[in-house]
Amino acid sequence: MSTTSKSFSTRAIHHGYNPLDNEGALTPPLHLTSTFAFESAEAGGEMFAGERPGHVYSRISNPTLDLLERRIAVLEGAEAGLALASGMGAITAALWTLLAPGDEIIVDKTLYGCTFAFMRHGLAKFGIKVTHVDMTDPDKLTAAMSESTKVVYFETPANPNMRLVDIAAISEIAHQGGATVVVDNTYATPYLTRPVELGADIVVHSATKYLGGHGDVVAGLLVGTAEQVAAIRLFGMKDMTGAVMAPFNAMLVLRGLKTLALRMDRHCANARQVAEMLEASPGVTKVYYPGLASFAQHDLAKRQMPGFGGMIAFELDGGIDAGRQLMNRLSMIGRAVSLGDAESLIQYPASMTHSTYNPEERAEYGISDGLIRLSVGLEDIDDIIADLHQALTADPIRAVA
Repeated sequence: MSTTSKSFSTRAIHHGYNPLDNEGALTPPLHLTSTFAFESAEAGGEMFAGERPGHVYSRISNPTLDLLERRIAVLEGAEAGLALASGMGAITAALWTLLAPGDEIIVDKTLYGCTFAFMRHGLAKFGIKVTHVDMTDPDKLTAAMSESTKVVYFETPANPNMRLVDIAAISEIAHQGGATVVVDNTYATPYLTRPVELGADIVVHSATKYLGGHGDVVAGLLVGTAEQVAAIRLFGMKDMTGAVMAPFNAMLVLRGLKTLALRMDRHCANARQVAEMLEASPGVTKVYYPGLASFAQHDLAKRQMPGFGGMIAFELDGGIDAGRQLMNRLSMIGRAVSLGDAESLIQYPASMTHSTYNPEERAEYGISDGLIRLSVGLEDIDDIIADLHQALTADPIRAVA
């Protein structure tokens, strides 16, 4: 079935698969095999040489993964996709392919904790210069670019403080300097933001989050040009990381994509109401949500995102102690890391997802010690708000003396 001109939801459900080519199976078959037989020795040799299409070994490709890769590519508006074992597998496979000793990567001030650790303690260890720049100001990227800059990397919205980056403006500056632009699109998903269409080169995802959507799989995806993806597949994934997605996990992500639009609409609607409730609550000093008029980059959010996602960050008057009190009083919302699940989840970045930063680094890169991250789920909005309200009002939320 040709779905390239169809709507997002239609492509997410149908692209790349025809049941009539698979004995009428409405759901794509799961190919649980490590290796593949060749019709002849010559055919096998041609496949290994890249002269003939086909699958040779599931560490390189697999029919179930191939369908997922084609589907995420069409949803992101890219030429090709690659499925990997995790979001960090996607990030590391891409950057090991794009960078070499002596190169520079310029990254935004705020990064997911494990990404930050990989940059600072992984890439830097092998002679790659890592430079942090506040990419909310494109002029600062212009000033930082050098002949050794090979990659510009950022998240938008950023985990955990929701900072946005103007993808089109940053991509233009990076390309003028000959750098490749890599964007982590996990928070927004291709339903809300398609960085390739705004000028980015490679997009990475933790498919564990919204793309899978059910909290039952760890997976990663990336998209780019066919040439870029082939290089990452055969070097960054196959040789450097071995971060291969299992076919069963690919099946789970394919299932998740079918309901992505529906889920994201509900995540966005719920998060908007929660953000407004938090902003009006006594004891809440700041709410970071792109859909609020008070959000510093609200105008950019409206230009770049048709919806504002399901993630919220906020701070309380009592700081760290008040945040812990709040989290411990919640009865339905789960105290857990990860995000994008059907369940609402809350966590404390300074001691959890971003504990790879030391206190000085968190202060420098915009992650306050009192910041709370909330992934707003798919529960009834009245129940989400009621749980937050009782936790905020049961007793005074204040710092412990």
